[in-house]
Amino acid sequence: MSAAIPDTATQPPFPETVATAGEAAVAPWVILPPTDLDSDEPELESYQHLQQLLLLLKCLDWLWQERTDYFAAGNLTIYYSARRLKTEDFHGPDFFVVLDTEKRPRKSWMVWEEDGKYPNIIVELLSYSTANQDRGLKKQIYQDIFRTPDYFWFDPHSLEFAGGHLVNGLYEAIAPTEQGWLWSEQLGLYLGVDHEQLRFFTPAGERVPTPEESAMQAQQQLGTERQRANAAQQRADTERQRADAAQQRADAEQQRNAVLAAKLRELGIDPEALGPKALG
Repeated sequence: MSAAIPDTATQPPFPETVATAGEAAVAPWVILPPTDLDSDEPELESYQHLQQLLLLLKCLDWLWQERTDYFAAGNLTIYYSARRLKTEDFHGPDFFVVLDTEKRPRKSWMVWEEDGKYPNIIVELLSYSTANQDRGLKKQIYQDIFRTPDYFWFDPHSLEFAGGHLVNGLYEAIAPTEQGWLWSEQLGLYLGVDHEQLRFFTPAGERVPTPEESAMQAQQQLGTERQRANAAQQRADTERQRADAAQQRADAEQQRNAVLAAKLRELGIDPEALGPKALG
């Protein structure tokens, strides 16, 4: 759900403020909302939109599982009213990430309660009813008010994908790689379409996996290691069998030579006088 861009020309300047101990300075006539407002976003439009949102969240949280200095959310309201009112100036990106903040659950993102921080990156999932706003009004809000450095949009149905980086106050289109990926300076990751889904990719070009994919990869790697170990054991067993066969042949040859030497001695012939070739 969105609020229209405020007409700053008709807005009065920030009034003089007063403050009591332990409270932020606010206008005396302002009725402050609760400090933990609920999100006010509608349900996502399709199964593909829901799965795409969950995919982005799972992948980033899994990649950054050791980090505690960011907040990633989806379909969550951002309240940014300069007068701290919940009835004006609010917007709910489909997916956003705020850096250099505390990683903890939130019902919504209230800029005035978060040291004035806005998202560092936003991804909107286009749909028939929101595509024009995502390319127009929302883009303008994220550019002019949020000042969000990286903005991307993706259509889970048509696979339309585009993105811009904030340069001198305006979004400039991000040049795609040969694979069609777009670089996010804020995340230090590429975003690109893979198997009809928007995915993250590392600077080395490796796809960022989900926890389930990581578990499957680990299981496959374990299976491969077991196969390698079994193959190595089989090779060792084969070499041992060959060594045993060679030893058996050597023992049989030694026994044959001993029998032959005994017969020569019975005939009064010294086998050693005949040389080693005589018994070979």
